[in-house]
Amino acid sequence: MIRSDLLALTLDTLAVLANRGLVKRAVKELDAGIVPELSLDADGTLHGRFPDGVRVTFPAQGGFEAATCGCAAPGACRHRVAVAIAYQRRAAAGDERPPGAEAPAKDAKEEEPTAFGPPPGDGAAGWSPGAFDDDLLARVLGARAVTAARRTLRAGYSARIRRSGPGDPSVVVELPACTVRFLVPGELGYVHTDAGAALRGEVITLAVWACRAADERGLRGPDVRVAVGGMGGGTAGGTGRRAAARGTGTAEAVDLANQVLLDGAVSTGPVAITTLTRAGRGLSRAGLHWPADAVAELAEQLAAYRERSAAYHPERLAALVAELHARHRAAGHDGGLPRAQVLGIGEQARTPLRQVRLVALGCRIGGSAGERTAEIYLAEPAAGVVLVLKRRWELGEGESPTGHDLAGRRVAGTALGVLAASNVVTENASRTAGREVHLGRGSLSRTTVTPVGEAWWGLPDPLLVRDLRRLDRELAALPPRPIRPRVRAELVRVVRADKIGEVGYDPGGQRLEVPIADDAGGTALVSAAYSPYCPAALDRLAETLAAPRTGPVLISGTVRRASGGLVIDPIAIAADRTVVVLDLAPGDGDATLALGAEPRPDPLGAALDGGVAVCAELAHRGLRHVTPAGLAALARAAGDLRAIGLRAAAALLDGLGRALRAGPPERAVDAWVDAYLHLATAVELR
Repeated sequence: MIRSDLLALTLDTLAVLANRGLVKRAVKELDAGIVPELSLDADGTLHGRFPDGVRVTFPAQGGFEAATCGCAAPGACRHRVAVAIAYQRRAAAGDERPPGAEAPAKDAKEEEPTAFGPPPGDGAAGWSPGAFDDDLLARVLGARAVTAARRTLRAGYSARIRRSGPGDPSVVVELPACTVRFLVPGELGYVHTDAGAALRGEVITLAVWACRAADERGLRGPDVRVAVGGMGGGTAGGTGRRAAARGTGTAEAVDLANQVLLDGAVSTGPVAITTLTRAGRGLSRAGLHWPADAVAELAEQLAAYRERSAAYHPERLAALVAELHARHRAAGHDGGLPRAQVLGIGEQARTPLRQVRLVALGCRIGGSAGERTAEIYLAEPAAGVVLVLKRRWELGEGESPTGHDLAGRRVAGTALGVLAASNVVTENASRTAGREVHLGRGSLSRTTVTPVGEAWWGLPDPLLVRDLRRLDRELAALPPRPIRPRVRAELVRVVRADKIGEVGYDPGGQRLEVPIADDAGGTALVSAAYSPYCPAALDRLAETLAAPRTGPVLISGTVRRASGGLVIDPIAIAADRTVVVLDLAPGDGDATLALGAEPRPDPLGAALDGGVAVCAELAHRGLRHVTPAGLAALARAAGDLRAIGLRAAAALLDGLGRALRAGPPERAVDAWVDAYLHLATAVELR
C-alpha cells in the first residue's frame, strides 16, 4: 500500500503542520545520516525507528496530528517530520512519485479510499474541499461539530477562498475569525486551522461548506469571496438576499448617523453619544459586527470632540456617517457584495487560537496629549494574515514619552521594543473578527518570544510581496473601503525592494519619500509623515534606506493606491537581516535630511480632496447649521471639479447645494451621502 497522503506533503506543508525550524532540522539530520528505519503494515500504518530508539507511528487514518512519537516533545516534533520526509525519499528511490507529482506510482484506482477521502490522483490540481460530503464530515469531525456549524450557517457567514494553482493544490479558506488550510487533496486528516481545539471541527465544516457554495456558483478563480447560508440558505449556502430584501438590521444605526450629520459634531451632546454606544452593542449582539464597529467608532469620535482631543478628525466623522449608509444600501441591494460580508454576519466576537507562530512586523505609535497607543503588527504565516496587538497607556501630569521611551514598557510580559521585532509562539491567544489579537495574561510559560531573525524572508504570499505590479492589481480589484470587512491591518504587507532611489524630504508637508522598484520593473513610493510622538522615525528611515547594502531590503508597511501608483507607509525595515522598527527609534529628529524635488502639481487630486473636505466640514458643523460661507465653499468645490472634467462629481455637489437651499435639511441627507461616497471612492480608486 502506498501512503499517498505522505507523498503529497511538501516542505512548505510540513512547515505549516509543524514549523519551519523543525523541518530544517529534520532535513539536516537526514542528510547527516540520522535516518529512521521504516516499516509499513498491511493496513497502511507507517512505523519509523531512529538509531537512538525513538519510535514514530503514523496510523493509517488521521493524518499528521494523529501520529505518535516516543520523544518528550509535546505536539509536533522533528521525528515525525523526519519520518514523513524519509518515507518520501524512500518512495522516490523506489521509483514512486515524489511529493507534488501528478500521480502516484500506483494507479489511483487500485487504492482503497480512506475514511478521510479519496487519494488525490490525477485530479488533485482541480480538487475542491467542497467534495467532502456531510456524512463524512460528521463521521470524521463529529456530529456535534457539524451541528454547531449549522447554527452559523443559518445566520449566514462570509468566506474568502484562495487556491494556489497546479503546483500547489492546497486551498486556503479565510473565515471571519480564523483561517482553514486544506493541505492535501482528499484528506481531512491534513487540515490546519489556527482556531482552538474546541472549535476545530466546526470551522473546518464551515470552510468545506464555503468551498461547496463557491463550486455550485462556478466561482473557481484563485481568489474568490462567497456568502454562505443565511435566510433561505441550504447546506451549500444561499446569498441571504431574501433576508436583505426584508431589511438589513441597520436602519436604526443609519437614523442615528443621520442625526449626527444634521446636528454635526459641534451640536451633538452626551445623550446622543450614549445612544450610539447602546446601539453599537445591540448591533454586535445581533451579529452585525461591521456596522457595530462603525457605530462604536462614531461615538468615540464625538466623545473626542467634546473632550477637545486630538483624536477627533472631521474627515473621519464624515467617513463613518457615509460608511453606515453605504453598508445599509449594499446589504439591501440585489447585486454586488454578499450581505454577510458587508455586515459582518456570522463573525465570532472572539475565537481562541491553538498554538500559533506569529512574526512581528514592527509597531505604530500614536496617541494624544493624555495617552499613547501602540499597535504591534503580527503576521500569522500559516493563515496568511496580519493581526494587531493593541496597547494603551494613560499619561500623568507632565509626561510626554516618545516611541523610544515606550520601547521598554511591558506588553504581554515582554518589552515593547523586543516584541515588535520577534517571533512569538503562544498557546494562550485569541483573535477577534477584526483581526485584533489578545495574548492571555498569567501564562507566560505558554508564550515564548525569540528574535525575529530571518523570519520575514520566509513569509508566504501574499504577506511577502515580490511583484509590485501584482500588488497594484490586487488593490485595484478590492471593493470600496466603506463596504469592505472592517479588519485591522488589512493592507499591511512586507514588500521586497530590489532597487531604492534617492531619499527626498518635503519640509512643507514634513514627509520623507523614497521610490523603490522590484526586479520585474514594478514601482512604488515609500512615503512617511513626521509624527511628534516618534521624532526620529524619519531620520532612521532615511539612514537605513541610504546605507550600503548586500542585498534586497524588506519594508513592512500599509500599502495603498494613490495618484495611479502604489504608496507604502513604512512601519519597519529589514536590511542585511536586521529589523529596524521606525517608531521606536532613539533620537530627537534633528538630522539634516536631503531635500527632494518640488512636489508636482496634482490638480485632479486637489479637486477631489477639496470636494471631500467640504463635505467633511458640512458634517462637522451639521446640515442644520449650514452658513452662507459653507454654501459658497460647496459651490467653489463643484466649480473646481467641473474645471478638471469631473462633471458627475460636480453635479452631485451642485445638487447638495440646491437641497440645502431649498428646504428642510433632512431632505439633503441623501444628497450629502451620494456626493461624499462618489468623491471618496474616486479618491480611493485613483
